[in-house]
Amino acid sequence: MKNIRVLVVGLGNMGLSHARAYQAIEGFEIAGLCSRGISTRQDLAQEFPDAARFDDYAEALVALKPDAVSINTWPDTHAAYAKMALNAGAHVFIEKPLADTVAEAEEIAALAEAKNLKLVIGYILRVHPSWMKFVEVGRTLGKPLVMRMNLNQQSSGAQWEVHKHLMNSISPIVDCGVHYVDVMCQVTGAKPVRVHAVGARLSDEVDMHMYNYGHLHVAFDDGSVGWYEAGWGPMMSETAFFVKDMIGPKGSVSIAMDQTQSGSSDVDSHTRTNALRIHHGTLNPQGQFVTADEIIRMDDEPGHQELCNREQLLFLDSIRNNRDMSSHVRDAIMSLGIVLAADESVRTGDVVKL
Repeated sequence: MKNIRVLVVGLGNMGLSHARAYQAIEGFEIAGLCSRGISTRQDLAQEFPDAARFDDYAEALVALKPDAVSINTWPDTHAAYAKMALNAGAHVFIEKPLADTVAEAEEIAALAEAKNLKLVIGYILRVHPSWMKFVEVGRTLGKPLVMRMNLNQQSSGAQWEVHKHLMNSISPIVDCGVHYVDVMCQVTGAKPVRVHAVGARLSDEVDMHMYNYGHLHVAFDDGSVGWYEAGWGPMMSETAFFVKDMIGPKGSVSIAMDQTQSGSSDVDSHTRTNALRIHHGTLNPQGQFVTADEIIRMDDEPGHQELCNREQLLFLDSIRNNRDMSSHVRDAIMSLGIVLAADESVRTGDVVKL
């Protein structure tokens, strides 16, 4: 079968990792790379010598006529770039979030379906074996569930500059929140019904209309509840920056990560799970626990690049084997709706009903 020719747009952290995946995976071929100021990127010329390079996305689409487009640009460009790719007849892999609004996300999904093109959103935890196990165990804990998750990032230097740039178009609880809210939705299989959130601007370097710390609560129609917390900046604490917990009537499961190995700004630490701790809540007649906690070691789990490779293998499979991605897209839109409702709650102070 002929290779899938991919135009990679946006060559930051995620875009570069996805480009490396396309270069490594049999079945893909990099048709071109597109990024602002790409002419100054000697690293790209050395690593991808055969790839055409463009600094204008529309021009690249016309010149290359790619089979697929990989969109890894700033969040406020995602929706427009996805529509351009689909209208050009290309399958789309796109980093989260899919769009700035649920209505626009649904429009993109409908466009992909109408054109019989594949749309895959970068929900990296869905291809992570440890997180898949976390979801599997969570489903055995009974209902309702209490889900506690956060990802605070103590950033400085270039990383703080990236976070400030991101906050021109997206808040911390929207940017990474879609991943963890998606996990909550997978585990409960329930309908989210209301969201409440609070936020705070902890730096004068942050735009007055944006906040760099946020905390959301979401309630589901099966009685389950979850919270997610995210903060960016040099002031953030490294204590308990990574909490991933699910509690049900039968016990709990937690991701136990050795936080001494790396700091919260390390991208690998955002998905790393050194172990899962499973707690069984059953008591004997004497009021003592019947079963000791289980520790499932995750020593051989994939790193960031391998996870990106797995995402692109999913993308390749969806194209080559006409894999139905409708539930994947539907779930992505649901989690997006929850975090956007949280963003609205921060700004209005109201509980948002879904």
